[in-house]
Amino acid sequence: MNLDGRRESSNVEDRRGMSAGRKVGIGGIGGLIIAGIITLLMGGNLGDVLQNAGQLGGMTSAEQYNTDPSQFSEQEQQLAEFSKKILAGTEDVWSKIFRENGLGEYRAPTMVLYTGSTSTGCGQGSAQMGPFYCSADQCLYIDLSFFSSMKQQLGADGDFAYAYVIAHEVGHHVEYLTGTLSKAHQQMSRLSETEANRVSVRIELLADFYAGVWAHHDNKMFNSLEDGDLEKAIKCAQVIGDDYLQKRAQGYDIPESFTHGTSAQRMRWLKLGLSTGDFRRGGQAFQLPDSQL
Repeated sequence: MNLDGRRESSNVEDRRGMSAGRKVGIGGIGGLIIAGIITLLMGGNLGDVLQNAGQLGGMTSAEQYNTDPSQFSEQEQQLAEFSKKILAGTEDVWSKIFRENGLGEYRAPTMVLYTGSTSTGCGQGSAQMGPFYCSADQCLYIDLSFFSSMKQQLGADGDFAYAYVIAHEVGHHVEYLTGTLSKAHQQMSRLSETEANRVSVRIELLADFYAGVWAHHDNKMFNSLEDGDLEKAIKCAQVIGDDYLQKRAQGYDIPESFTHGTSAQRMRWLKLGLSTGDFRRGGQAFQLPDSQL
């Protein structure tokens, strides 16, 4: 991506190099992480998962941070600057889209950069879960080491692939601001686990679509995309499909357990956003039958 001369967002809280003096207690989250690690990897929404599991608001003590004086590598600093520029790009694009669609003023989320684990409005967050969005505090959380893991473990690499990760989490924030997230949660609370998973897939595919919409408009505004960027993002969407991750982990997939969508679905919705840039078409994510997602 071409980000030369781009501004960095100020809506960032940098907790890197800080260690927690006391852990925040949240009942059952350890088992939740083990059970959901495959589907939460890349693009997981911790707020959704905890809320659906009945764990939201389980903090039992305040977390204290002690500054770690260790220095960051040049690579990590570059990733931090890159992430801030991408977040700034989402602010510019979504502010414009909200105005054009009569949605009022866009309220940007805060991006929290952290190391290892950190407290969130949704409970204790962990780098093991990948980047995630918490609707309770309207923050997206990223341990920058995830990008290295993404490259080493999944073979997904490149600036636009990394940008897609951030834009997907911002997509969840857009869902929150438009009321889609709360409506979906209400629906899921009345359904069986299998049926609720199907709604979760629609939430994630919509966030993929919004990531594509952002990229479409960011490129029009700033001429940011370069040769090969699109292919890298599509590759990333492919290797984070539920079917791909489950087959990689255990040799087979369990469709009724999917919470994020198949590789084909994730690529399709990202491409739809990229090609059209039409925010209004996102409604299809909750209108189409499962067979057409």
